[in-house]
Amino acid sequence: MTLNRFSKGNTLRGLALAGAALLPTLAPTAVAAEDVNLISSDGTINIVGEFVDFTENSYVIRTALGELRLSAARVRCEGAACPVIETTKAGLQFAGSDTVGLGIMPLLLEGYGGFLDAEVTATATGKENELLASMVGDGGFGDELGSYLVSSSGSSDAFRALLEKSAEIGMASRRITPNEARALRDSGAGNMVSPENEHIVAIDSIVVVTHPDNPVKRLTMVELAGIYSGQITNWSQVGGPDLPIKVIDRSSDSGTHAVFASNVLGDSDAPAAPNALVADDNNEVARLVNEDPAAIGYTGYAFQRGTKALTLVNECGLAMVPDAFSARTEEYALQRRLYLYNRADAASDQAKDFLSYAMSKDADEVVLKSGFIDLGVESRPQPLDGDRARQLLDPAADAYEGGLMREMLGTMVDYDRLSTTFRFRTGASKLDERAVIDMARLVEYLENKPENAKLMFVGFTDDIGAFDSNRTLSVARAEQVMTELQAFAGDKLAGVEMAAIGFGEIAPSACNSSDTGRAINRRVEVWIQSAG
Repeated sequence: MTLNRFSKGNTLRGLALAGAALLPTLAPTAVAAEDVNLISSDGTINIVGEFVDFTENSYVIRTALGELRLSAARVRCEGAACPVIETTKAGLQFAGSDTVGLGIMPLLLEGYGGFLDAEVTATATGKENELLASMVGDGGFGDELGSYLVSSSGSSDAFRALLEKSAEIGMASRRITPNEARALRDSGAGNMVSPENEHIVAIDSIVVVTHPDNPVKRLTMVELAGIYSGQITNWSQVGGPDLPIKVIDRSSDSGTHAVFASNVLGDSDAPAAPNALVADDNNEVARLVNEDPAAIGYTGYAFQRGTKALTLVNECGLAMVPDAFSARTEEYALQRRLYLYNRADAASDQAKDFLSYAMSKDADEVVLKSGFIDLGVESRPQPLDGDRARQLLDPAADAYEGGLMREMLGTMVDYDRLSTTFRFRTGASKLDERAVIDMARLVEYLENKPENAKLMFVGFTDDIGAFDSNRTLSVARAEQVMTELQAFAGDKLAGVEMAAIGFGEIAPSACNSSDTGRAINRRVEVWIQSAG
């Protein structure tokens, strides 16, 4: 992997930093011998001009508007007059998902530089979707602290690069598969799903998007599956205009495609939709949808870029809107965790230090600025006129279940719900891989609350099994989480009153008709009541 030095010559291709300031798009003209074309990866910058200089990590070109200076971190340069890149070894290499590499890493590296009081210089390299950042301490007046090369493609490449040891940190928009984990374990990389090797850096909702002028505002999951399986081909079939649907998909190597296909089509390995246009990355999806009133696509939460996001309705009639709270609770159907992975046998101090920052509260603001959802704790009231209260006032419930619903309703109105939600591995009493992160964040959040705050751990189950047995299980799970948190916190939460309760299978957050829905419903929520 490489770090850049510049001289005049061939084409420089690269990456636009997420969150870059946008310049007006200038119409291309005939390219002269010394002309270059400066293009951002999302297509918002496209300027042709005579190459003048490359200085202070910026291109200087002469146009009809005069001389313009554009950061090399924001555009790639095409043309014979572009600087040539001479390469030397980079310190820390990242490879994998473009969702992570394009969406989070640029700002995460910038934030890490600020955390270290370092000056960060970001530059596009000679490869598409590749970014190099270098850091110099003492605000640019000290020693070089390190260089970081980010190569963005698909999640599968993260694990190939780790296996080949061509990258030290893999970026993935899906969890590692058992086959990938076994291959890495057999190569000496260790247990890839242990907290030492697997790091959840953010949460992302996959948003189904259409052109802003499309009158369709919501789709059922069945309709969405019909569109992406080729059974629904015209917008009039889903309440829209008489217009053939133009489907935008992602390649089968994409982690975004795997999550979408798994949740919508029931198969993470499902091929691209028939006659679909396959986009290379999230930015291209948004661009293609914005250009065509007939288009539909799906993209990461941070990459909507002016498209219209659709509300999705599951088979139980529950509407799902991708907001930050439901992403943190993981109760939105099309969402995923974003990961960084490292090998246990090849983790340098530079890699460990970066990962420690990426997983800390210090990185939360950067994650939010990137357009993703951090793992922080959010509080939300549970009012009597809210969706959950209406669900509990179901007139069709029998007297026995209705009594439990009223009990829950009478309890929850005195508490806010925290976004922290604990879930268990399927068929086991062991909490899942996110629990350790959530416990640490919850303890930190509660340390800043009044000593007389009351905390309620509230257990729920799926609907498999007897009703009373499920309630008993839900109470036991709530008690388990409470006990584990108390052990984790030690004396840090001595002034916080805690209790555990369970309501079994009532108030589901998802449909119990699928394994995924049942997994979402097997949860322990955290409610808080602060003294007013």
